[in-house]
Amino acid sequence: MSTLLGQVRALLDRAIAEIPDERLVQARRRVDEPLRVAIAGKVKAGKSTLLNALVGEELAPTDAGECTRIVTWYADGRTYAVTAHLNDGSAEPRPFTRRDGAIQISLGRPAEEVEHLEVRVPSSRLRQHTLIDTPGIASLSTDVSLRTMAFLEAEGDRAAQTDAVIYLLRHMHGSDVRFLESFHGDGLSNGTPVNAVGVLSRADEIGGCRLDAMESAARVAARYATDERLRRLCPVVVPVAGLLGAAGATLREEEYRILAAVAAEPMDRIVELLLTADRFAASGPQRAHVLSRLGLFGVRLAVRLIRERVVKDSAELAKQLTEHSGIDRLREVFTAQFVGRSEVLKARSALAVLDECILAGSPGAGSPGSGSAPAGSSGSGAPLAGEAERIRASAHEFVELRLLHQLRSGRLPGTDEQLTEMDALLGGSGGAAYHRLGLPPDAAAGRIAAEAREALARWQNIAEHPFSPRELKNAARAVARSCEGLLVQNQQG
Repeated sequence: MSTLLGQVRALLDRAIAEIPDERLVQARRRVDEPLRVAIAGKVKAGKSTLLNALVGEELAPTDAGECTRIVTWYADGRTYAVTAHLNDGSAEPRPFTRRDGAIQISLGRPAEEVEHLEVRVPSSRLRQHTLIDTPGIASLSTDVSLRTMAFLEAEGDRAAQTDAVIYLLRHMHGSDVRFLESFHGDGLSNGTPVNAVGVLSRADEIGGCRLDAMESAARVAARYATDERLRRLCPVVVPVAGLLGAAGATLREEEYRILAAVAAEPMDRIVELLLTADRFAASGPQRAHVLSRLGLFGVRLAVRLIRERVVKDSAELAKQLTEHSGIDRLREVFTAQFVGRSEVLKARSALAVLDECILAGSPGAGSPGSGSAPAGSSGSGAPLAGEAERIRASAHEFVELRLLHQLRSGRLPGTDEQLTEMDALLGGSGGAAYHRLGLPPDAAAGRIAAEAREALARWQNIAEHPFSPRELKNAARAVARSCEGLLVQNQQG
């Protein structure tokens, strides 16, 4: 049995030979490229700051410059380079400078003429995925919002250009739900419940920048994750203080010394300084700079850690800031939800492009995903559409995604305990065996095998039980197949 991506590669090669369309060539190339993950959210939600924290380097400018109006791709490369991809299909290299680490790009033309920017950076963290910074939605500038919506949406016969999305929430509004609904869809050509992760951004501000702010944000995130509308669209919500995460990755020795000097002040003076952001910033330009880098929560936390001797140097402080920021938890979710499922997400995107090209280039092909052409038609796209449907129907990875969508949409019967276990075994919390079985990452192979056998027997019984509803029986057979796959993987490992 060839792998899912192997089948998709072969189908795309065949399609390229039959349908002359550059989109197919790009889709074939995209299958072998890193996963594309967009970072989206409202204006000033902290998208660029979060991107910097994930990469561990100050790359994306966080000011309101012209380039923040343009979709910008950050990808791994041998050296730093910037390319502007224009609306007419051409591309040109663009000069850039670094200011405080951030890449400042000279467009040389109006932003409206640029379809997207591509920034190449030597980065080990960008080898498995390309991060895409998008303009804010719900912007006062309609054109800016439309750029993001046009890039992310799979609308009509046009496939989306991204495989997954990290969506930044601050306070959940109707526009957030509407955006996620537009990114998703009931078919696999659009979104699925496992290609969207929510981030409660600027989480330290939600708790009023108090020292327990992240605990307060965690409670808010947990409440969002149980919201029926949001769980169906974005089942995981992680609280993250992006500014703190970015500072932890790039903290400088001079900044540590400034914070240590504050920590050495008398306690009443410290309380007075840290009462408000304005008061701390007014105490000197160096302190104002540190405030802009860490935020008020980060400054309060750092001063406390230094004063209580929890940390003794800049390296230890950087580690603590990172741990408190929530960025490590987001990376875990990122790896489980996106990197662990990169094969099926890329296959889904490639088949969506094939559907798009069949619709545009082969009128006799019938509807993509239908598997057949209208009676009497001889369109060259009909066999391609049929093979694409065969892959969708037979690949167990797609079966799991469909079931997860049905489960999280409330369309599968079962007890709460059954549905919770089904979600995990189908890979809702991550594709690794330990994620699916609810085991620790270091679980021994023997324990994984034992748990998988128990789960297999349990779900086979549900599938065969005469009183199980038909929909539950069908789902149970698929879950049992997932358990069999875990056993095979465990034996091969």
